[in-house]
Amino acid sequence: MDLKSKIHTDRLPKHIAIIMDGNGRWAKQKGKLRVFGHEKGAKAVKQVVEGCAELDVKNLTLYAFSTENWNRPKLEVQTLMKLLISSLKKEIKTLHDNHIKLNAIGNLKALPTKVYNELLDVIEITKNNSKRTLTLALSYGSREELTNAVKQISIKVKNNIISPEKIDELIINQHLYTQNLPDVDLLIRTGGEQRISNFLLWQIAYTELYFTNVFWPDFTKQHLYDAIINYQKRERRFGKTSEQLS
Repeated sequence: MDLKSKIHTDRLPKHIAIIMDGNGRWAKQKGKLRVFGHEKGAKAVKQVVEGCAELDVKNLTLYAFSTENWNRPKLEVQTLMKLLISSLKKEIKTLHDNHIKLNAIGNLKALPTKVYNELLDVIEITKNNSKRTLTLALSYGSREELTNAVKQISIKVKNNIISPEKIDELIINQHLYTQNLPDVDLLIRTGGEQRISNFLLWQIAYTELYFTNVFWPDFTKQHLYDAIINYQKRERRFGKTSEQLS
């Protein structure tokens, strides 16, 4: 049964973030190298991007490569970088057809030059697509993001650009990688693990968490729909009581 028909389009999350976990374990179960899992995982990305576009979810952020992932075996890192380049080139038409603008967050200068340039090219090519935004978190770590924000604000305080008394959530948001994105409404993690892994720690303060045992290469539109249906059954109180909301 198609779960899409059960989704209330008037209560869609404005921003979905996904920790795409389980590629390596999926490959291992099949007696394959980890890189095989990453290759299959790229197809799941296409499924989810198209699924969000069909529902008209405005913002999708994918945790594609963390700052900690640089510590993985060299071959695996190289394969991930090659996959990134090939996927970006292949999906330009999909992005245009669905009016999706590509965005990227993280320490992007740490990426290999070829990957960095390709990424900037696709960002430039899709910049006028205004209906939806796909954000790739690359060489991303939330603690590093927050540390950088503190440094930037500190310099402005030192130079009398910002008064310490004026520092609030809005000021902090303006110094994060995600300054142009809304807070995350729904965070999905595949692969059975139940942790945040240094991902969008500030931005998920009131997100709804959804964990699934499905490995990322097996994740389909139907799994996405299931997560959204689960989200729509929840009461989001933001610190208030149920009585206050009603």
